[in-house]
Amino acid sequence: MIHHVGLEVPTASTDAEVAFWALLSFREVTPPDPSLAERSRWVQSRDGSQIHLLTVAAPVVPVTGHVAVVAAAYDDTVAALRAAGHEAAPRREYWDAPRTQVRSPAGHLVELTARPPG
Repeated sequence: MIHHVGLEVPTASTDAEVAFWALLSFREVTPPDPSLAERSRWVQSRDGSQIHLLTVAAPVVPVTGHVAVVAAAYDDTVAALRAAGHEAAPRREYWDAPRTQVRSPAGHLVELTARPPG
């Protein structure tokens, strides 16, 4: 299991990022040290996986690098993303599971899948 992924985001977009990840069933959690809270915000899924939103002046956003998330309520999650104004684009299915790609408010590519392989 991967414990966390750190994504650089501009300080001004952290609220929008936290709201985006909430649509994917991640809730905000408090970092274990106040110095971390000064420079990041953390969100966590039900299984304990975390996304650390690292606030920086000029974030680096990979063009094709991405985070993949298994969405237990896949159809509802995609609908919620679209209702919130995010462009969720269907992708080719692998292992008989629907997939969608969407960009976070900071521009990070996120892949949603209905289930993991195998």
